Amino acid sequence: MLSLCLLLLMVQYSFQQCGIWRVILNPIEAGGPYSVTAALQNSSATLTDVLFGDVWLCGGQSNMYFKTSQIFNASEELALAGKYPHVRTFMAALNMSDTELTDLTGVALPWSVTEASGLAQFSAVCWLFGRYMYENLKYPVGLVESCWGGTPVEAWSSLRALQQCGLEQNNQSSKNANSVLWNAMIHPLLNMTLKGAIWYQGERNADYHQDKYNCSFPAMIDNWRKTFHLGSGGQTAVDFPFGFVQLSTNIKGSTDDSFPNIRWHQTADTGFVPNLRLQRTFMAVAVDLPDETSPYGTIHPRDKQDVAYRLTLGAMAVAYNDKDVVFLGPFPRKILSTRKRVIVTYDQAVSVKLSEDIFELCCSQSRAPCGPQSLWIPSPIMHWVPTTVQISAYVCPPSTAVAALRYAWKDWPCDFKACPVYSAKSGLPAPPFIINRYRAKRSFATSHNYAKARLRKKQYTKWHVMLRCGAK
Repeated sequence: MLSLCLLLLMVQYSFQQCGIWRVILNPIEAGGPYSVTAALQNSSATLTDVLFGDVWLCGGQSNMYFKTSQIFNASEELALAGKYPHVRTFMAALNMSDTELTDLTGVALPWSVTEASGLAQFSAVCWLFGRYMYENLKYPVGLVESCWGGTPVEAWSSLRALQQCGLEQNNQSSKNANSVLWNAMIHPLLNMTLKGAIWYQGERNADYHQDKYNCSFPAMIDNWRKTFHLGSGGQTAVDFPFGFVQLSTNIKGSTDDSFPNIRWHQTADTGFVPNLRLQRTFMAVAVDLPDETSPYGTIHPRDKQDVAYRLTLGAMAVAYNDKDVVFLGPFPRKILSTRKRVIVTYDQAVSVKLSEDIFELCCSQSRAPCGPQSLWIPSPIMHWVPTTVQISAYVCPPSTAVAALRYAWKDWPCDFKACPVYSAKSGLPAPPFIINRYRAKRSFATSHNYAKARLRKKQYTKWHVMLRCGAK
């Protein structure tokens, strides 16, 4: 075991009030274990079995809190714990505070070498993500779990972030109150040096400030990035990578738009990330991973392996700049329409199967954008080729025209891994989207973001489509 002395390695140290001090070391090659000794005059303290690597914070509500002992093939996963001594885990205890704390009031699991007993209670998504990342990186990964079931994004956001969205302090005295979990379970971690964060949350906001989520979620990310950067003395990047899971499913056959709306708001109403509002982010699409027989309720699917794998793809591409990793499912690059059909051209080759209702058309007599509350009519897939899907427009009455198109806009759009559109190369699912033929007069998008609409020969109309970064 190698030994490091702080007196030789510190490049910066500072003393703060209440006896708190901080030392920043020169970069150390990833690996270990090391012993780290702090010495001052005639006294010293030594930390043993220390690893140097990347630390990821795992936050959110119940699907992030979902334990490794609850997933499919849990016994097999727990049996692997001993093979990953360089994936270390830490879990904050569940606590609330009305004020910002400088230290955790409780620790459920201190930094630990992973064992089956401890891993059984640890976040499945967090653990699987860390294990898969270690398989790619081949150096230590630290995982910090700080999450609580049934909580809204407002509880995890600072008051400063919430004020940007017009969400003022409320008078609740529960885990749902504004900022109480930010104060107690995130703010104390700000001195950590993070590589990035992953997040699984949004179910609670399906019926709580749903219309604000397209503001509150990006605002929380912005604020976390700024405060972790400052709290770590600049060691955490000011734009550290932030990954999240797009909501899975809840109620089969439901016609309620709450989950589809939150999925859309999770992307700042674009349908994909990264985008101009959510830069350096990545998303695991999970609409095709329902679990109809989950003993923990259908809102808690047990397949966390695919969720973590999809997050890992995004992390390798966004956080580690691996250009060979495909982490995005298919998204429309161009849409043309006639009286008979709507032709969707994707930004990559697609694997398609027939569906009568996964696509829906908004048929309207006005040249105005459609929204979730508009009249939507299911439309069948007619034909497809490697990058193009044709959808019937005959469902629209003669007095109307197709004004918008949406895909997978249901709480439970398909059975397990059985949605109609996937990437032909990576097997990743196409995310839900809603795309309007006509733009609103006041739109945040500019001509730089949208293809210019014009009437084409053969009466094909080209729609306004926001192009995804890197789309060809």
